[in-house]
Amino acid sequence: MTFPEWTKPGIYGALAGAIAVSILGFTWGGWTTSGNAQDMAQKLAGEEVTLAMVPVCLGMSAADPESADKLVVLQEASGFSRRKAMMDTGWATPPGSDTPNRDLAAACLAGLELDGS
Repeated sequence: MTFPEWTKPGIYGALAGAIAVSILGFTWGGWTTSGNAQDMAQKLAGEEVTLAMVPVCLGMSAADPESADKLVVLQEASGFSRRKAMMDTGWATPPGSDTPNRDLAAACLAGLELDGS
């Protein structure tokens, strides 16, 4: 069976077009793979849980009888040592957990507004 003369350039054009559309779709078109979408969903869920726990952290700081002393320690600390100091207060430990959460500690520090900002 013989093919028309235009078949070979047509197949090459269709193949090149499919490749071009795929490249444009994944780079500028907003397409994503299922694995990448799953990673983005996990990250967003973690951020939302952290934001939902900030009021609990602030409530624990307000109910703590040693709150004033711990706030002084937090204000004296800076940088990563401030987050570590927040984790040491116990306020960044979610209910039902034995270990403090680093992201919650950072978000709770922002919620306490220790720098007056």
